Amino acid sequence: MTSTDSVRDLEQKGSRLLKEFRDFAMKGNVVDLAVGVIIGAAFGGIVTSLVGDVIMPIIGAVTGGLDFSNYFTPLSQTVTANTLVEARKQGAVLAWGNFLTVTLNFLIIAAVLFAVIRSLNKLKQRAEETKAPPPTPTRQEELLTEIRDLLKKGAGPSP
Repeated sequence: MTSTDSVRDLEQKGSRLLKEFRDFAMKGNVVDLAVGVIIGAAFGGIVTSLVGDVIMPIIGAVTGGLDFSNYFTPLSQTVTANTLVEARKQGAVLAWGNFLTVTLNFLIIAAVLFAVIRSLNKLKQRAEETKAPPPTPTRQEELLTEIRDLLKKGAGPSP
């Protein structure tokens, strides 16, 4: 085998590998997944804004102006700040207010995704129900139907 043959073999293997990768990357599932990740990231920003800018201020107004994002418990004697940002600079804190906000974000995202997936599944189920034609009867079923119809008419075989 000459060096030209080995180079040609490498080119062919590389070409096959590239074609195989292209086929994989262009499958609908991979493209759908990429679109889903991008939309999910954008959706996460919307939900974060909804929770931080709409829901938490309403909860704060109902509870007397409480701001959950600054609720924390200092884990060190050196932490004396009143805001979470400053407290984190001073030492270790248990940021349970921030955790509450993130948990609320998660619950809203989960509820919305559940509603979307449930709706899509119902649409898919309806489409499948309307698509599926009734099964055609077998030859045996057709003959039995004809016999039944003849018996109903009273045109059975005479003895």
